[in-house]
Amino acid sequence: MNIPLPLRAGPRPQVSRHAPQEQLDQLPPQRLKLALLDRLRGLEGVTFAPSQRAPHGTIGLHLEGEDPTGRERAFLIDQEFAHVHPGEDSSMHMILPEPLRSEAIAAGWAQPHPFAGVPTVSADTVMVYAPRNEDELQTVACLTLAAWKNAQGI
Repeated sequence: MNIPLPLRAGPRPQVSRHAPQEQLDQLPPQRLKLALLDRLRGLEGVTFAPSQRAPHGTIGLHLEGEDPTGRERAFLIDQEFAHVHPGEDSSMHMILPEPLRSEAIAAGWAQPHPFAGVPTVSADTVMVYAPRNEDELQTVACLTLAAWKNAQGI
């Protein structure tokens, strides 16, 4: 998947060192989180439901249907390919295939999940930082679109 990926401005946000993994600073205004969720609602064949792999209040993005066609490593759990963290956090966990995963990390948009690659956690799992402005919202939405396509086997 080839998407234009600009460098993220400034330092990476601070992230908790314990489970659950949370973004601790550089938090977006609520309007950006709502705008991101509105944009993601337009993904065809996706249901918003509670995450099966994150704390209460986390919004999971689940592929509809009983037999997802994407790679086994394309999901956080079952048919959940991404989720948006609750409250002010607004960061996301998602599955990004290589080489996009490495590109997103190198460009400052993401970091590996601390459990990526252990049994039951896809090696392609990353935390994508919350968008701080409209331009960053566009990039985070594009990364989520890539995760959605990966889950569909596109």
